[in-house]
Amino acid sequence: MSLTHLDEHSRSRMVDVGEKVTTRRVAVAEGWVVFPPDVYAQIQAANGQTAKGTVSEVARLAGIMAAKNTSQLIPLCHPMMLERCKLALNYEDDEHRLHIQAEVAVSHKTGVEMEALTAVSVAALTVYDMTKALSHDIRIEQIRLVHKSGGKHDFNR
Repeated sequence: MSLTHLDEHSRSRMVDVGEKVTTRRVAVAEGWVVFPPDVYAQIQAANGQTAKGTVSEVARLAGIMAAKNTSQLIPLCHPMMLERCKLALNYEDDEHRLHIQAEVAVSHKTGVEMEALTAVSVAALTVYDMTKALSHDIRIEQIRLVHKSGGKHDFNR
């Protein structure tokens, strides 16, 4: 298997998807924002409210906006009109963390893995931005692809 974003001279290139068949493409990614226990307690005591807004809702919007603009952030991604982008943000009390999951779908000739991963990444960065005044020991962890379907190879973690 070769790297698809390099030509025969190892120069970067956008993959030509012109001959591919349009199919329904879906990708799911996830990640976590982990808080020190005292910071997590402060966020929970405030019901996620900060001076900048509700942590989970602002992060959800940031993730959706990021998914829609992935091709402007990652040079060789194809621009796409996404048909669906859903973000779920759920606090996990036992682990003092926020789980972020993004599901992105489109009917296209190329997949939406990068859009799902970008959505999770930017949502997590937004959570960090909104809570960093409480601590710089907040960690973003384990951003990864969980599922992709509709292309040549399906993937499930």
